[in-house]
Amino acid sequence: MICVVDYGVGNLYSLTCSLRHIGAQCVVSKEERDLREAERIILPGVGAFGDAADKLRLLKLDGLLKELAAMGKPLMGICLGMQLLFQKSYEYGEHAGLGLIPGVVRPLAPTLEAGAKVPHMGWNSLTFQQPKDGLLRGVREGDYVYYVHSYYATDCQQALVATSVYGSVTVAGAVRNGNVCGTQFHPEKSGEVGLTILSAFAKGDALC
Repeated sequence: MICVVDYGVGNLYSLTCSLRHIGAQCVVSKEERDLREAERIILPGVGAFGDAADKLRLLKLDGLLKELAAMGKPLMGICLGMQLLFQKSYEYGEHAGLGLIPGVVRPLAPTLEAGAKVPHMGWNSLTFQQPKDGLLRGVREGDYVYYVHSYYATDCQQALVATSVYGSVTVAGAVRNGNVCGTQFHPEKSGEVGLTILSAFAKGDALC
């Protein structure tokens, strides 16, 4: 059973539809019991980092997620959910993250060439940094996935699983630190490639 964390900032419908499409059992919940009983956890997220981090703290999910991750439970963050796994973000100020993956989240705009559009939105190809990582099982280098984001993870070289290039910026597309992993792109919006990645996580094929 996968527990999709419901803390008010996730695109839950398309994600749960994708999980059910691949035959994965899932529950959408913010209850401690459900999170503890789940075999795997997905932390989704859209919107602002600070607001999402505040909601996790308000619901006392930040400490619980860190505890469960420390116990070895597989945890996957998606889009903003992936960013929350890092140490901090500089989105409209400075905000602490869960600290489960070393690195920080910074705005795309200052590092892009003049005229480049923000957010980075649309399909982009993957370059593998860790081609044997189980999260990529069944995915080919060069496959396309769907992004929508204005901030990106940096200073996380050791955690990089796959990247994409947007203008002058190398975007951390997928990351992993032991049993904790994440994708900046939306696998639930990335067609068969995204379903393959979700299936790898759901079935335990992924190293995380």
